Amino acid sequence: MSHTPHELHEEFPQFAERTGEMKQADPHFARLAEEYHEVNRKVHRAETLVEPMDDLAEMDLRKERARLKDELYRLLSA
Repeated sequence: MSHTPHELHEEFPQFAERTGEMKQADPHFARLAEEYHEVNRKVHRAETLVEPMDDLAEMDLRKERARLKDELYRLLSA
């Protein structure tokens, strides 16, 4: 565990400008980005023991974050 938050602009720096544009223009993308942010925040809080959770729950959140990240990347790179 790196205990580093995986913010979207840090994950995809090459798409920083496009991310902002798509959040404004595409409601589906904006919803996915917000969902990613919420899940990412939960994972980070669990990693840093601010809000500890059992390993299975944390692993499920990590999988959901990865799924959202993959979908956002697909939309950004289309």
